[in-house]
Amino acid sequence: MYRNSKLILAILVIALTIASCGSNKKVVTRKKKPAPTTKPAPAKPKPVVQTLPKEKDKVTEIIKTRGADKTADYVEDYAKVAMDEMKLYKIPASITLAQGILESGSGYGRLAAEANNHFGIKCHKGWTGGEIYHDDDALQECFRTYKDASYSYRDHSLFLKDRKRYSGLFDLDKDDYVGWAHGLRRAGYATDPKYPEKLISLIERYELYKYDAQVLGKAPERKPTNTETIAHVPGITHEVIKGDTLYNISKRYNLTVDELKSYNKLTGNEISLGQVLFIKKQ
Repeated sequence: MYRNSKLILAILVIALTIASCGSNKKVVTRKKKPAPTTKPAPAKPKPVVQTLPKEKDKVTEIIKTRGADKTADYVEDYAKVAMDEMKLYKIPASITLAQGILESGSGYGRLAAEANNHFGIKCHKGWTGGEIYHDDDALQECFRTYKDASYSYRDHSLFLKDRKRYSGLFDLDKDDYVGWAHGLRRAGYATDPKYPEKLISLIERYELYKYDAQVLGKAPERKPTNTETIAHVPGITHEVIKGDTLYNISKRYNLTVDELKSYNKLTGNEISLGQVLFIKKQ
């Protein structure tokens, strides 16, 4: 009996030991992650550019003509600005455009390209805007800079309107580009003795006088220059030679100085060699 009890007890101990060992084991089941699948991004369709034959020809024509004559392009770009200034300040649009072309190299000169200064206006006393330095009559002279070319056109108008030495020019006919060209030179706008002829040549080559006519609402009219008048009306003009003054010319033709100045729309007493003066009222 005692032996049976010990046997039973031994069996129970073994059973409990086995049970406790089995309960400590854990079964971990891991799911395999599916392999990533990557789809290539769809290719972007290439844009299809279609140009109608007429449009293509037009674009080609613009490319061919734009830049063929830089001065003509300049006129096209700034004619309206010059006409607007003429309406406000009574300066012939033809003169403004011709000066802009000449002073800015048709917009390609350094002052125009870097400073939007189309008229070569220097800083002068009282200028508080931007400055750029450029060789002109002297080395590294101060010139004005502008944010936009249109400001340069406005400043050109004010520059002429507000200075007394140009005041006589505003008494000329509003489309008298010949008188304005010579008057600007006499008033000291430029030192080049050929400045008037250069302006007149540009005005007549590019028919800039038609913009004056457009502002005034009249037919375009090319003004006769003094040189042309000599050919058509001999005996009523005098070509200035060395030693001539308005006083001795007026005495030679039995005129007063004021009459001589009036006939030639002169605002001062300065005359230059080769200049042609009327000695009779026209």
